Amino acid sequence: MFSICFVYFFFFIFSSFLSLIFGFLFLSWGYTLILEVNFFSIQSCSVEMVILFDWMSLMFMSVVFFISSMVVYYSNEYMHGDLSFDRFIVLVCLFVFCMILLIISPNLISILLGWDGLGLVSYCLVVYYQNLKSFNAGMLTALTNRIGDVALLISIGWMVNYGGWNFIYWLDVLKEDYVMSIVSWLVVLAGMTKSAQIPFSSWLPAAMAAPTPVSSLVHSSTLVTAGVYLIIRFNSCFSEWLFYFLLFFSSLTMFMAGLGANFEHDLKKIIALSTLSQLGLMLGILSLGSYKLAFFHLLTHALFKALLFMCSGNFIHNLLDCQDIRYLGSIVINMPLTCCFFNICNLALCGIPFLSGFYSKDLLLEVISMDYLNLFIYFLFFISTGLTVSYTFRLIYYSMVGNCNFLSFSSVNDEGYLMLKGMSGLIFLVIFSGSFLMWVLFPTPYFICLPFVFKFMAFLVTLLGGFIGYEMAKFNLSRFPSSLKFLNSSYFFGLMWNMPFISTHGLIYYPLMSGGEVYKVVDQGWSEYFGSNYLFSVLKSNSSFLLFFHYNNFKLFLLLMVLVVILFLMFMF
Repeated sequence: MFSICFVYFFFFIFSSFLSLIFGFLFLSWGYTLILEVNFFSIQSCSVEMVILFDWMSLMFMSVVFFISSMVVYYSNEYMHGDLSFDRFIVLVCLFVFCMILLIISPNLISILLGWDGLGLVSYCLVVYYQNLKSFNAGMLTALTNRIGDVALLISIGWMVNYGGWNFIYWLDVLKEDYVMSIVSWLVVLAGMTKSAQIPFSSWLPAAMAAPTPVSSLVHSSTLVTAGVYLIIRFNSCFSEWLFYFLLFFSSLTMFMAGLGANFEHDLKKIIALSTLSQLGLMLGILSLGSYKLAFFHLLTHALFKALLFMCSGNFIHNLLDCQDIRYLGSIVINMPLTCCFFNICNLALCGIPFLSGFYSKDLLLEVISMDYLNLFIYFLFFISTGLTVSYTFRLIYYSMVGNCNFLSFSSVNDEGYLMLKGMSGLIFLVIFSGSFLMWVLFPTPYFICLPFVFKFMAFLVTLLGGFIGYEMAKFNLSRFPSSLKFLNSSYFFGLMWNMPFISTHGLIYYPLMSGGEVYKVVDQGWSEYFGSNYLFSVLKSNSSFLLFFHYNNFKLFLLLMVLVVILFLMFMF
C-alpha cells in the first residue's frame, strides 16, 4: 500500500516538472510540435495516433500532474485501512491518464477515447463507497455526461466530410463553412455537459458521493475542466451567435451556483457549487473573446480548488465523516494548520490581493468593465462575484467562530502527517502561482485604465459580499441562521432552482407512472385474466375432472361393465 502511492507520486511529480520546463520553452520559442504515429495502413486507410504539444497543452499537463501527485500522496493516509485501496489508486491514475490523453489530442477520435474514459472511470469512482446514494449519483453523472458523448460522436461523423478528424487543421474552415458549423455547436454542447453548465448542472453536486481525494482531482484539473479545455481549443471557429449562446448559459450558471452555495450546509457541496460558479466565469470570459484569460483562470483556480478539497477532506476525516458545516465551530483551535490552508484558499477564491486568484479574477472583471456588452451581463458577473465572497466568508465564519457548535470531538487534531505534507506542497503555489503565471503567459503585461468607480467596483462587491455572508452565517443555539428564516426560498435556491428534481424526478415521473398503469391494466388486468390465469383455470378444471375418474376408478369400472352388458343385451334382442 505504501509503495504504490510513492511510485505514482514520484512519476507524477517528475512528469509535472518536465512538462513545465518544455511548456516554458515552447512558449518562449512560439513552438508547436505535432507527432503522428502510424500504426498500420490498409490500402488507402491508415490508423494513426496524433499528439499535439504546444505551450497550452504542456502547461495544463504540468498542473494536472502536480495536483495528481499531491492527491495520491494525500490519499495514502486519507484512504488508510480501505480494503480496496490498490483499486482506488489504479482508478485515480487511470483517471489522470485519460485526462492527459484528452489534453494532447488534436484528433476527435483520440479525444473521444479520453473523454469516454473520464466518464467511465468517474462512474467507478463515484460509486466507490457502494451505497444507494452513491449508485444514484453515479448513474446521474454517467447519463448526463452521455449527452455530451453523443454530441461528440455526431461531430466525429460530421467531420467525415473533410476526410479526417484532425480538427486542428480545419478550425478556420469550420468558422467560414455554415454547413460545418454544426460541429462547433456540438462541441459546445459536449463541453457544457462535461462542465455542468445549465441545464446539465445537477450531476456536479451529486458526484460529491466520491471519496474526497477524487473530488479534489475532479473539481480542480480533470473531469469538469475537460469541457472548458475543449471549448478553449475550438474557440477560434465559433460564430458570434454561438458565443452569445455560451455567454448566456455560462453567466446564468455562475449566478445560480453562487446563489445556491449561500444556502447549502454540506461542506463538499458548497465547494462543488463554488467550482460550478468558477467554470461559468471561465466560459463567460471565453465567450467575450479572451480565451487566454480563461485558460489563465483555469490554471490558478485548479491549484487553490484542489487544496480547498484536501482541507475539507481533512475536516471530514477528523470529524468522523461529518460534512455539515454547522459542526465545524472553532475547529481552528485543534486544527490550526489545516484551517490556515483552508482560509488562504478561500481568500484566493475571493480574489483578495495578492493571492493567486486575485491576478486572474480581478483581471477578468476589469476586462468585462472595459469590454462592455450589456447591463445584464455586466451586473450578472459582478453580483456573482459578490455571491462568491458571500459564501466564502460564511464558510470561514462557520469554521472559525463558535464553540464546536453541537458536537465535541476529542479526536480533532492536525496529526495527519502525510495529509499535511500533501497539502503543504500546494500552498506555495496557491500564494505565488498567480503572479508567476501572469508574467509567463502574458509577455506584454495587461494594463487596463478605467475610471475610479469601475476600478473600485471589484473591491466594492468583495466588501459587500463579505458583509452579506457574515450576516447570513450568524449562528448560535438560541436562533436559526438567517438562511433558514425563509425556508421555501432557501430550498429553491439551495436546490439549484429545482434542477435536480427536473433532471431526475421530472424525467422519470411520467414514464414510471405510465409503466405502473400499464402494469396494473395489462399485466395484472386483461392480460392476466385472458392469459396465464385463464389457461391455468381451464387446465385446472380439466385436471380435476380427470382426477375424479382417477380417484373413483373401481366404481367406474363396475359401472362401465354394467353399461357394456346392458348395451350388449340391447343389441342382442
